[in-house]
Amino acid sequence: MKQVVIVPPIPNPPSLWLTTFGLGRLRPAPGSWGSLPPCGLALALIAMGAGTGSWAYLGTLAAVLCVFSLACVVQTDAFEKSLGRKDPGSICADETAGMCLPLLVLPVSADSAVWPSVPWIVGAFLAFRLIDIVKPWPAGAIQRVPGGWGVLLDDLVAGVYAAGMLWAAWMATA
Repeated sequence: MKQVVIVPPIPNPPSLWLTTFGLGRLRPAPGSWGSLPPCGLALALIAMGAGTGSWAYLGTLAAVLCVFSLACVVQTDAFEKSLGRKDPGSICADETAGMCLPLLVLPVSADSAVWPSVPWIVGAFLAFRLIDIVKPWPAGAIQRVPGGWGVLLDDLVAGVYAAGMLWAAWMATA
C-alpha cells in the first residue's frame, strides 16, 4: 500500500517579500502589521548592544529599507496583475521600507539601554502610521505614480515626515 504524503504548496517568493513574509495578509490594518518588523529589529539591535548610532544598527536598517524597496519596485507590477487590482492591501513591503526611515534617525544615544528607546520607537511607529494614513502632500499625489514606485514612494515620504516629527520631538525634549 502506498503512503500518501501531502506537501503544502511552496509560497510564491515575490508574494513573501511584498507581504513582508505574510504579515500583509493579516487583518485588520495590514500596513500596521508590515510596519512592525523594523521596530522589533531596532529593539533587538539595541538590546544586543548595537546602539542607534552604530554601523551595525544603521547598516541593518538601511539594508532592510533597500531590500523591501527593491521588492516593491521590481515585483509589484506582476503581483498586481496576478490579483487584478492596483496597490492591494496585502502589499506591505512599502510600509516595512518606510518605517525604517524614522528608525534610522532614532534619537537615542549609541550607548542607551532598551527601555529608554521604547517610547521613541513607539512614537516613530505611531507618527509613521498616522502620516501614512493621512497622506499629506506630496504623499497622496506621489501615490499615483504607476507601478511599484507609486506603491513605495508615498511610504518613503511618510517615513521622511515621521523622521522629521521624531527629530522635532527630540529637540523639544533636549
